[in-house]
Amino acid sequence: MNLVIDLGNTFAKVGVFENNQLIDIQWNLEYDALLAYTQKIMPERIIVSSVSYSEETLQKTFRHITDEVYLLQYTTPVPLVKLYDTPETLGADRVAAAIGATVVYPNQNCLVIDLGTCITYDLVDADCQFHGGIISPGMRMRFKAMNTFTQRLPLIEPDEAPALIGKSTKTAMQSGVINGLAAEINGLIEQYKNVLTKINVILCGGDATFFANRIKYPNFVVPELVLIGLNRILEHNVKPKKISDSVNSKPSF
Repeated sequence: MNLVIDLGNTFAKVGVFENNQLIDIQWNLEYDALLAYTQKIMPERIIVSSVSYSEETLQKTFRHITDEVYLLQYTTPVPLVKLYDTPETLGADRVAAAIGATVVYPNQNCLVIDLGTCITYDLVDADCQFHGGIISPGMRMRFKAMNTFTQRLPLIEPDEAPALIGKSTKTAMQSGVINGLAAEINGLIEQYKNVLTKINVILCGGDATFFANRIKYPNFVVPELVLIGLNRILEHNVKPKKISDSVNSKPSF
């Protein structure tokens, strides 16, 4: 049994895999609840992607449960070729989501759009090569920015279906953010289709379902994409590897 953990600043997303099948998901676990859940299921292996805890802390936390504890870092061997100028700055969640796409759609070109606090657009090709992408402000960040950097614009919540032409300050702001983001996403997909043909568009992140119907191209919402990628990375590391294997080595399946 594998336990994969996407650990943020406040909450953790957790997936349990048995024979590469996702059998349980836990969302929004606080740290104490994460520890209790881990002790309850007693997994054989654990992999953690964390933006807020050190390797020493995580090893100390989980070592009493299993000897096989992995922390996803930029030096961790992964089944992906990183065509990225600064791999040390590449977010672990972007790597995991891209690898998740190669599991869900093997040997196919994929554009992964992660609609979270920031929006990332990442291109991974049929040969498991990560080309890089775009980082853009997310929906709630845009609403907050208008409130923070102006004196009179309020902090508002998104509307499910804002009209294109806002008839008030509130509805104009909603249209600007939501319709503007939909136009951005559709426009960028069109540009990516000029880079690689026959692209699967995969959405993940907290706002994925919110925008799925606003995208004019066929798309697939896979909320657990990062967890799927983390499990693939874990399996890649526990299997015997040649000495020549490295983080940028070409994978063999």
